[in-house]
Amino acid sequence: MMSAVPVYWFLMLSAVLFALGVAGFLFRRNIITVFMSIELMLNAVNLSFVTFSYQLKQVNGHLFTFFVMVVAAAEAAVGLAIILTVFKNRSTLNIDEVNSLKN
Repeated sequence: MMSAVPVYWFLMLSAVLFALGVAGFLFRRNIITVFMSIELMLNAVNLSFVTFSYQLKQVNGHLFTFFVMVVAAAEAAVGLAIILTVFKNRSTLNIDEVNSLKN
């Protein structure tokens, strides 16, 4: 009979994913890479919510995960629209070159 995966493995995976997201957000200069790093951090938090919800045998973590996914979907729609508009107006996705909202 196989044993269950320990909870701390999921929490360590969540911490690693969150750290990769933070590193991508801080060190990358491409808007799309920064955007994906934010999504990675949100998914790491979702993994923690689901892990604790499973461990404590409550539904709260699943509900929070659902709300985070809804916010992430809205952020993806609005964020991609902003990224497309910035690229259309500036012809670049480098954060250093897009440092102001003025032309």
